[in-house]
Amino acid sequence: MEAIAMDKYGAYVWSCFALTFVVYAINEWRARARHRRIYRDIEVRVKALETRP
Repeated sequence: MEAIAMDKYGAYVWSCFALTFVVYAINEWRARARHRRIYRDIEVRVKALETRP
């Protein structure tokens, strides 16, 4: 338990770890969402080109 408390700095250290994880998770989620959106846009454009006479 003393290792988690890290004297009196435990709350600061663990909150920094948590904030870093949250920021990383948001960045990962947004990158994947952007990738899906761009991929769908490319698919629509390719299908439009295929249907052109």
